[in-house]
Amino acid sequence: MNEQAVLIEKRNQVAWIYLNRPNDMNAISREILEGLKEAVQTVEADEEIRVVVLTGTGKAFCAGADLKELMHDLENKQPGQTNLLDGADSTFGSLAKLSKPLIAALNGITLAGGLELAMSADIVVASERAKIGDAHANFGVLPGAGGSAKLPRIIGVNRAKYLLFTGDFISANQMKEYGFVHEVVSPEELESTVQVIAEKIAEKSPLVLQKMKQLVHDGLEQPLELALKQELLSLKAHTQSYDMNEGLSAFVEKRKPEFRGY
Repeated sequence: MNEQAVLIEKRNQVAWIYLNRPNDMNAISREILEGLKEAVQTVEADEEIRVVVLTGTGKAFCAGADLKELMHDLENKQPGQTNLLDGADSTFGSLAKLSKPLIAALNGITLAGGLELAMSADIVVASERAKIGDAHANFGVLPGAGGSAKLPRIIGVNRAKYLLFTGDFISANQMKEYGFVHEVVSPEELESTVQVIAEKIAEKSPLVLQKMKQLVHDGLEQPLELALKQELLSLKAHTQSYDMNEGLSAFVEKRKPEFRGY
């Protein structure tokens, strides 16, 4: 992993992944994509890590794709050569498949591909100074990682169209009203607030967290009746797990459960 572009810091059972191109507002480059994909593989494989946080260094979470690099790709791509868009598809796909809860901590500017990165998260917490928008239309570019597909599902069709069509930046508080951001805090409180949330989640059964995340994602793509049946079937299978039996035993014995993830 390129340590200059993406950094990982482990805090107890929480892994913090930092996009680290502060002078370029953490714009998405090949280095960012390669580092982020490797970071996802690292945290997925580490059984001690139960929650993952994605954030940025400097004044931006992520300002979107590095347009200079994208332009270079378009002008110089050779047949069969992988470019920035191909890499983004692969990396965003790995984020979408992450089995562990993912929190986006929006420390600043969050635009275009940065907004699409944030939409990969299960929970979004933002600094008061964060400005959030789609911005693709400002540069004659189409979204390619969820701007038109996922944003309407999260904040509603008309609100999403407004952001997509105008390219406007809006406040974190406005995005909280839209239901995208869970909590807005001061810049100084962002990391401590997110760490508290992450550690609260990390205390839960990793098996339950993984299955809950999958059920929610699957349920959104299914008719309600089918999603309810799948949920019940998953619960019945889950009754055979160590973690469910440990949780029930701990309740009866009035102690804190010790979950093992199976």
